[in-house]
Amino acid sequence: MTTQPDRIALTANLSISRLVSGLWQVADIEKNGAIIDPETGADALQAYAEAGFDTFDMADHYGTSELITGRLLSRYSESQKRPLAFTKWCPEPGPMTRDVVRKGVEERLRRLDVEKIDLLQFHWWTFEHPAWLDALHEMERMREEGLIEALGLTNFDAAHLGLAIADGIKIATNQVSFSLIDRRAADALSDLCARTGVKLLAYGTLSGGFLSEKWLGQPEPAEIVDWSRSKYKRFIDVAGGWDAYQGILGAASAIATKHGVSVSNVASRWVLEHQAVAATIIGARLGENQHRDDNLNVFRFALDDEDRATLDLAFAATRPIPGDCGDEYRKPPFLTASGDLSHHLDAIPSVFTAEPVPGKPGRLRVSSGSIWEPIAGYSRAMRIGDRILVSGTTATHAADRCVAPGDPGAQATYILDKIAASISALGGSMADVVRTRIYLKDADQWEPVSRAHGRVFADVLPANTLIEAGNLIGDYLVEIEAEAVCGSDG
Repeated sequence: MTTQPDRIALTANLSISRLVSGLWQVADIEKNGAIIDPETGADALQAYAEAGFDTFDMADHYGTSELITGRLLSRYSESQKRPLAFTKWCPEPGPMTRDVVRKGVEERLRRLDVEKIDLLQFHWWTFEHPAWLDALHEMERMREEGLIEALGLTNFDAAHLGLAIADGIKIATNQVSFSLIDRRAADALSDLCARTGVKLLAYGTLSGGFLSEKWLGQPEPAEIVDWSRSKYKRFIDVAGGWDAYQGILGAASAIATKHGVSVSNVASRWVLEHQAVAATIIGARLGENQHRDDNLNVFRFALDDEDRATLDLAFAATRPIPGDCGDEYRKPPFLTASGDLSHHLDAIPSVFTAEPVPGKPGRLRVSSGSIWEPIAGYSRAMRIGDRILVSGTTATHAADRCVAPGDPGAQATYILDKIAASISALGGSMADVVRTRIYLKDADQWEPVSRAHGRVFADVLPANTLIEAGNLIGDYLVEIEAEAVCGSDG
């Protein structure tokens, strides 16, 4: 009989448990100011490690989780097989200079009390601010220096994961929501993982406990005070509501009875059987161990075709979660523990600054800092009344670096983020865009560029022209311009 979780190799030096213990509950326990004693916390984690659940996931904002884990790691000598620590760095968007990045990473090293971080995962709030690439390139250098074993991302969609890879970053993992209720990761993201070898770390697999026998046949709760359940109740509402969720729960219960396991086992097994998934992350309950034995049942059975058909039938009665993975942190509907994050996102300074045009009252313009703008004498974008005109834009990072050479789809993703930032700085949004024009170096590359355009404008549907322009300068494969019309009050 299985006595420990299955394992999988992320790198040549990193073999992990396929059930990762998540430490987000540390932040929940400590939210009122009561700090967990590090030794007591380390005792609880050591019990997990000795039972084979030796891989822990935390973050810079999960209370003292890094300090507790650091105390655990200190108990193991170099000759012993020590537990593995995954952490996250989630900085506020701003200039990601060498010093800023190194201080952020070095703080993770200090709090974990290690010389090398096993897996460092990076989260970025808004892709309109391009400094996320600067951060990843500096972290890549630190990986090459031996301070990081593997680099991961958190809540990145397929387009921006692909952009990071195309720009030369060696990404091992992407941590995203993935469950019977939230199935977005099974689509474009899994396809990209199959092509690139990136693995997914799936959280939310048990939907904050909603995917368990406890809720089968129960009435919809009128109020939820727990942060985690509040988050996943939002997913349930968007996916079709309580009845649709009960349909999934009923299907999982029937499968669980058939195999002699729990509903949670079925929920975890369904995610783990996706080829792109390396592991699921299940919350560690400090001081409790009952659920560890049940979790091992995940590796004692497999879903068959009948089981999958039963689940597919239940899925058909639901609605897909909108957007791609991670969108819930960046755009409505905000499916997060704290709900609507628009106030937080609105407080993030724009990467561009709107300036009045001298002698032309009512006109504003922005510059992106490209060396070409002063040479050729143009602005990245200009606002005249309610119109915003965006110049032909290439994948130029900072002054003159071409992003993702050789990948037109990745370049288009970067360009559209840059266009969004310039329009935003002038008081508009991508929802205000009424026309785009796309110039391709090679017309045979139309599809990845068109798909990038469609990802941004699927609901806006502006007028569009796409033409082969022939030889673009240097490594640029695509150039895009846009026009937006917004309210006259700006």
